[in-house]
Amino acid sequence: MRSRFFLPKFNYKRSFTGFARYLSDSSSKISNDSIRGTFYMEAYGCQMNFSDSEVAHSILQNARFKKVSDFRDADTVLLLTCAVREGAEEKIWRRMRYLRSTPRKKDHPDLRIGILGCMAERLKEKLIEGRFIQDREVSADFVCGPDAYRDLPLLIEDVHERGIKGASLALSLEETYADIKPIRHMGPSAFISVMRGCDNMCSFCIVPFVRGRERSRPLKSIIDEIQQLSSEGVKEITLLGQNVNSYRDISAGVDPIDCTIDTLAPGFKTIYRQKVGGYRFINLLDAASSVDPNMRIRFTSPHPKDFNTNVLQLIAERPNICSQLHLPAQSGSSVVLERMRRGYTREAYLELVEQAKSIIPNIAISSDFIAGFCGETDEDHYQTLSLINHVSYAYGFCFPFSLRSKTRAFHRLVDDIPQEIKSTRHEELKHALRTSAYQFNRGLIGTTQLALVESVSKRSASELAGRVDGGVKAIFPKFLPDSSEIQIGDYVALRIESCTSQTLRAIPLRKTNVVEFYGESQRHHNISAL
Repeated sequence: MRSRFFLPKFNYKRSFTGFARYLSDSSSKISNDSIRGTFYMEAYGCQMNFSDSEVAHSILQNARFKKVSDFRDADTVLLLTCAVREGAEEKIWRRMRYLRSTPRKKDHPDLRIGILGCMAERLKEKLIEGRFIQDREVSADFVCGPDAYRDLPLLIEDVHERGIKGASLALSLEETYADIKPIRHMGPSAFISVMRGCDNMCSFCIVPFVRGRERSRPLKSIIDEIQQLSSEGVKEITLLGQNVNSYRDISAGVDPIDCTIDTLAPGFKTIYRQKVGGYRFINLLDAASSVDPNMRIRFTSPHPKDFNTNVLQLIAERPNICSQLHLPAQSGSSVVLERMRRGYTREAYLELVEQAKSIIPNIAISSDFIAGFCGETDEDHYQTLSLINHVSYAYGFCFPFSLRSKTRAFHRLVDDIPQEIKSTRHEELKHALRTSAYQFNRGLIGTTQLALVESVSKRSASELAGRVDGGVKAIFPKFLPDSSEIQIGDYVALRIESCTSQTLRAIPLRKTNVVEFYGESQRHHNISAL
């Protein structure tokens, strides 16, 4: 079906910025006699960090640094970090202590540790100065923020050759790494970063302060990357951004289309003046899903405000855009939502949920929640529990509130909920989400679902694992009824037999693809309607 949405024609050239000497083909091999050093890297936190690790790997490889699989073989260990909650930062301090205390190999006696990402941006000099953990001082040798990965070769060189503990932490209004080809682990799926930063300024959230303001990659560079991945056999991509559905390409050569279009869902508002012009999220989804009808499209992490009717309708009409929406509610209480500066009420959120369910058949909705936010009463908490029960989420995530410096909550609100109450409410939210997920999965029993085979099951070599359209993991035998073997990267039609709150158990019926599967599903639907 030809879309009524605008699919842009590209006629402008991509521009390259930054340190050009580091931007040669990222797939080039490094001979052992030409390497400048070795590094080992670990990524923590959100999917954006794992995508950033692929960018950092590319920058370092192009600067002739070699990645190794054992940190004891590395001259430099890089930890790509999260700062959203205190627990995430404590994990990094403990990891640094372990790395410092582990005996080194004779040919790599001196270890240098670099802290990358959001924790580097938030703590800065504290990481260099260090802290005591169990009577041992732990510190980093250099820090590098999310917008400064192009400086990694210089930071590593400075600390090893000149003993300089460096920091590169400036946030950028332009950096998207659009010209860097990430080095990915070969597999059937891939992440594509499409925008960075966030302008929403929710009162609890540190992201705008450690990731900077919103800016988006040129649409052409994204489509070029999708086309390349399709030619390499990738079957599924996930479009990434801190606020992915606020995507807005205003790069040079972009026509100021849809200047007056309202991108907000009804009942939602922003703290900033409405942005106009450029290619929006709907244009990105339209173009991305048109590259290869047999390549599935996912995206994360969105904000509910940017799911207007047109976006929902496009998702409904494109079989290769997964019928999965992540709608982070954070709370079910309008009073708490206002204190969080989320820009919507409980009623507006539920109206969006009902609209999504009416437009997109069999939609799987997921969410995020915070337990024990500033001033949250028992009644506020019960309203959140009732929201979970009402929506029937496919899955969800919840965390006890962790006060972050620089945020509005830190400066204007009081973290007045005792830790034991936060913990109790957190457990109750987890239980409600598990119950909701189990009920959603039970509704899939007896249905036929399309799954992309991603890996061998962790529990049995005779079984495979993959995700169905709604994002839920399915486990199934590796052989079809005709005894032919299923391979990683295959699409398979599965009959769902049983479930837990987290996984589906299924029987594989046949190999297929997106176009074939949904074409058959539509034919069966039409026949049953006669």
